[in-house]
Amino acid sequence: MIIALNNKSNLTKEEFIEYQKQLSSIQALSSKIILCPTSTYLALYNLNNIELGAQNVSKDEIGAHTGEIAATQLASLNVKYCIVGHSERRQELKESSEDTNKKIKNLFSKNITPILCVGETKEEKELGKTTSLIKEQLMIAIKDLSEDEKNNIVIAYEPIWSIGTGLIPTIKDIEEVLSLIKEILPNAKCLYGGSANDQNIDYLKTSNLIDGYLLGGLSLKPEKLQIFIEKAEN
Repeated sequence: MIIALNNKSNLTKEEFIEYQKQLSSIQALSSKIILCPTSTYLALYNLNNIELGAQNVSKDEIGAHTGEIAATQLASLNVKYCIVGHSERRQELKESSEDTNKKIKNLFSKNITPILCVGETKEEKELGKTTSLIKEQLMIAIKDLSEDEKNNIVIAYEPIWSIGTGLIPTIKDIEEVLSLIKEILPNAKCLYGGSANDQNIDYLKTSNLIDGYLLGGLSLKPEKLQIFIEKAEN
């Protein structure tokens, strides 16, 4: 199982240092835990029980791209995973699936595993566009990837209407999306994200198609995170 922690734009430097101390005691029997901190804290990473991920990467390589972080730079910090295509970047920064495709290729060129986010808005769900939209996001994002790259990419299904709302889809709805993803990418690991927490994990883990979770708010609460991991693994 993969459990990825997306800190988003949270924690001051001092808070992050204390947060890492708390994470150092996190225990997992078999799960791979990945920490994706704010980019400014990547160099402060010092954990042995958790792998390092990033929240974003540039669609361009090293060069005159002010404010961007190139895949080469992430690799130099021993980053092993990187989130791409997150809905907040798609919506707030108008990033396209074509942009995401470039990012994925850059990451693979530096042996960094992409965690590709796909998902629909509430309006798109109500209009019955979920599967067609996610298929479109997925097909554009993985265009021209090698079979080996397709086998190693991680896909995170995050219904946009669920993120931070406390609402989650039914298992039937989740599995409809994950079945579509696995039909296109049979060997890819599929994560669920969107208001997953220590209270609803017993329900979520009834799905045999969920290979792990992408956690936002819960990632900032180490004590509840430990409970989540224990429930998810048992």
